[in-house]
Amino acid sequence: MVASSLLMMPLAVFSAAWSEDMRQVRKEPQPSKCDRSQFRIILDVGHTADALGAISARNVPEYFFNYRLAAQIARSLIEDGFDKTVLLVTGGRARPSLFERAAHANGLSANLLVSIHHDSVPDQLLENWVFEGKESHFSDRFKGHSIFVSYENPHLNASLLFARLLGKELKARGLQYARQYTQPIMGRYRRKLVDPDVGVYRYDQLVVLKETRMAAVLLEAGSIINREEELQMSSAERLDLISASLTTAVEMFCNRRRSNR
Repeated sequence: MVASSLLMMPLAVFSAAWSEDMRQVRKEPQPSKCDRSQFRIILDVGHTADALGAISARNVPEYFFNYRLAAQIARSLIEDGFDKTVLLVTGGRARPSLFERAAHANGLSANLLVSIHHDSVPDQLLENWVFEGKESHFSDRFKGHSIFVSYENPHLNASLLFARLLGKELKARGLQYARQYTQPIMGRYRRKLVDPDVGVYRYDQLVVLKETRMAAVLLEAGSIINREEELQMSSAERLDLISASLTTAVEMFCNRRRSNR
């Protein structure tokens, strides 16, 4: 029997095999794990109840999409052990609220900030249609998510690291990033693509990214001006995919940052 053979193995042979196994373990150190209970991530809900952001193809303000997704991600992170996760909601007019949220985030001594948004297109690309008897606007030409970093953020390398981790997780789950930001038709919204594999763009002027003193990225989770993708952005499946992608990216970022200390 196998058990008897193992018991009868000479001690010297067993010791040699065990020593070889231990040498292999020493050659392959295990990754350092971060303390999730001490890692703080801020989920910034883009826009405010007074400045609602873009309006979807079916006349739903972006702010409600942002809040719903950010709240689900926060629940996912807390369930995963990131107990210090903060859902950041601010009020007031658009531009003053940007500086307010950056200042508030800086006071929380966070490790990472992710600002949650949903995308539209420049006004000149909009088309007209009627939804539920009301004149509305749409653009089915573009869809997908986008990830932005600011090169003026004091933690640029860490911001790029998390942006790429998030992009890879979204890609691994079958989601595609928006390609239009490099095109001339975007006008003043045109951006440089710094990672063409996973859709990371450079946007230096974003206040919530350049004014924060921690790694920071902005996620445009999908296009709500695209009629098909707007419906997908409200589905439980898409919300789960994005939440899982971001939670996994935070886990990897937390571990990577810990091992680089």
